[in-house]
Amino acid sequence: MSPFLVGLVQVVLLLVLLAAVHRPFGDYLAHVYSTERHWRVERAVYRLVGVDGSARQRWPGYAAGVLGFSLASVLLLYLLQRLQPLLPLDLGRGAVEPAMAFNTAISFATNTNWQSYVPEQVLGHGVQLAGLTVQNFLSAAVGMAVAIALVRGFTADGDDRIGNFWVDITRGVTRVLLPVAAVAAVLLVALGAAMSFAAGIEVVGLDGRTHTVATAPIASQEAIKVLGTNGGGVLNANSAHPLSNPSGASNLLQLFLILVIPVSLTRAFGTLVGDRAQGRVLLSVMAGICGAMLAVAWFAESHPNGPAALAAGAAVEGKETRFGVPLSALYAVITTGTSTGAVNAAHDSLTGLGGGAALLNMLLGEIAPGGVGAGLYGILVLAVVAVFLAGLMVGRTPEYLGKKLGRREITAAALSLLVMPTAVLLGTGLALLVPSTAAARDEGGPHGLTEVLYAFASAANNNGSALAGLTATGDFLQIGLGLVMLFGRFLPMLAVLALAGALARQRSAPRTAGTLPTGGPLFAGLLGGTAVLVAALTFLPALALGPIAEALA
Repeated sequence: MSPFLVGLVQVVLLLVLLAAVHRPFGDYLAHVYSTERHWRVERAVYRLVGVDGSARQRWPGYAAGVLGFSLASVLLLYLLQRLQPLLPLDLGRGAVEPAMAFNTAISFATNTNWQSYVPEQVLGHGVQLAGLTVQNFLSAAVGMAVAIALVRGFTADGDDRIGNFWVDITRGVTRVLLPVAAVAAVLLVALGAAMSFAAGIEVVGLDGRTHTVATAPIASQEAIKVLGTNGGGVLNANSAHPLSNPSGASNLLQLFLILVIPVSLTRAFGTLVGDRAQGRVLLSVMAGICGAMLAVAWFAESHPNGPAALAAGAAVEGKETRFGVPLSALYAVITTGTSTGAVNAAHDSLTGLGGGAALLNMLLGEIAPGGVGAGLYGILVLAVVAVFLAGLMVGRTPEYLGKKLGRREITAAALSLLVMPTAVLLGTGLALLVPSTAAARDEGGPHGLTEVLYAFASAANNNGSALAGLTATGDFLQIGLGLVMLFGRFLPMLAVLALAGALARQRSAPRTAGTLPTGGPLFAGLLGGTAVLVAALTFLPALALGPIAEALA
């Protein structure tokens, strides 16, 4: 079977699997966050941390929980890395240097999983399991909690309470992430992924010599790495490593796990607001953007320019032969569109146009379909802006899902949208002015600019993937990217929670003949156009100097 047909079959199978679980899993997610019944283990957690599970919070209290919990996560993960020699399963590896520990702690607590180090050389199994794997669960649960809080803002009727952060994060872990990840880890082991507490295994290479290959409890972290749209791997080669992603079947499973929660959350949204057509509109916009990016990347990688690529018939440099060009392009588009950042090929080897598609996926705000929770609240913020723009054009007070969008609501939505481009463009500009960045880049010219722009886009959008030509181990990039991850994660969250609070205080307005219909293709086109317009106006100059110039060279 040709690589094209293999890729096409995997796309079809992926769509079939997602369609099969979309309705039941989406309704299950809606039930998880709406039922008043607490599991026994959840009540034990509430008693342990001193939380009243029946209490409901206003948005400032909810936001304080998000920030306090995440700050504690950053501090604890930083200490684990600095104290690594004192921990069990350290494998004789020393303390992680301060700047790198700072960057990594923020990275995993913000669901970014940017890794500026070689995991199998720097971290032992103790820090990987007690630190990174735990944060993979918790950071994903935080994203889902914030998304559900925003949905409650739309469903509340004059009640300024948006839920209980501690209840939401506990349920996200116990009822969604842990059970699904446990099943996924078993499946990955069955498909050939490694699960071992040994530091390495000895294998005989093609040269006849014995080599030591690093190993770890890979399957357990691999499962939540993709399910929680985290992306950080136990091994430096990430999902291109045969011990992490052994075959086409495991590759399909990983892609399914990446997409299943973000896609199903659109169904949960429709169920919770009592109008499933609203969820279908969001899903159609996500699917349209993702499909367009996939078409561009697949075409670019299959029809490259340059003598070496033309002789090979495709851009095969940096691609795993187990997956080939189509599955590499598919994986790149899905992981950059979901804040996952995992890779099964070298993104630095993507063509100018193919790499540009992956970069644009992030610069669109990662809403196609976005990270766990972050994708839903990101596209809902864009929906608020789209309705506001429509209201300006027809001269009516904008309303979305029965809530009027006034100055307070639009201000919160605008602030949420402005954080990411500000962090990306200011961070990139400052980095290019610093002399050490020039030495950190593998190339100059358009590709060198793209390396830096990609790094800050990845950090601000909490994606975590990178163009490996940029060596981000210097203190400036470690600290700068860490701060961008921090701002890119929590400033939009604060704005989203403020928006949720403003919406929750309103009573739902009845729908009239003048209300903009938001459950059909007209609004889907408006929403998709708004997403593209915002990114195009903001980033077109930078894209023209980077990936577009490289593609035209």
